[in-house]
Amino acid sequence: MWEAFTGLITQILRGIYGFCGDWGLAIIILTLIVRILIMPLMTKSTKSSAKMQVLQPQMKEIQDRYADDPQRMQEEMRKFYAENKFNPMGGCLPILLQMPIFFALFAVIRNIEGLANGATPSFFNIVPDLTIGPGQIIAAQGLSVEVLTGAAVYILLDVLFGLLTLVPMLLNTQVSTDPAQQRTSRIMGIVMAAWMVWIGWSLPSGVLLYYVTSALWQVAQQQFVTKRVMAQAKADAEAKMAERPFQVDVVRKETKKRPHKKS
Repeated sequence: MWEAFTGLITQILRGIYGFCGDWGLAIIILTLIVRILIMPLMTKSTKSSAKMQVLQPQMKEIQDRYADDPQRMQEEMRKFYAENKFNPMGGCLPILLQMPIFFALFAVIRNIEGLANGATPSFFNIVPDLTIGPGQIIAAQGLSVEVLTGAAVYILLDVLFGLLTLVPMLLNTQVSTDPAQQRTSRIMGIVMAAWMVWIGWSLPSGVLLYYVTSALWQVAQQQFVTKRVMAQAKADAEAKMAERPFQVDVVRKETKKRPHKKS
């Protein structure tokens, strides 16, 4: 199943290369096609996250009120989800569904040398060899000004990989009004970006090109699409919440006591 899926991605990438004549451009086009195809999933995830933010205060009230009664808390939460037509996994499911696609893309692009039939896959004259990364160049040729100059474009891809990991996290901190949470998010973002640069140091530049393209799309989508979708989803959720008062208690039917059998 997995081999068939990666085989399909391979054939698509080969077909795009046959159309555009450059492996780097083929990677970019394939990445953009995948990002466009999963946009509905990401939009659904965004709407679910926005609704979660609106419902969070009421959910916390339920959790606080029934902290000593987990069974009652679960019952109240189920009723709350049903009344508001909310699935707490709605924001995670679209992300989980797209992961196999990205893993398949990673596997195919990592082995792009096999698709090139012995030729060196490149991105025009910008990236001469998509099969190597900055770490490999420096490990093979040593550390010198000449080597760093020759590896500059590979190093730039790696740095962009880290920066484009940081930017979405910084944009997300703007949503929070808690200074402590914003500070924590920034620190986590910087640590994550540094971690990505370290990982990218040994990755083939073809994989870095794929990640940079995907991350650029994500930043653009977050700025021009996600913000509007989230704002509209929040407004809709708030309007629905305002239509009916929030009630915590579950209405239960009274049960009659069973008569005891005479001995």
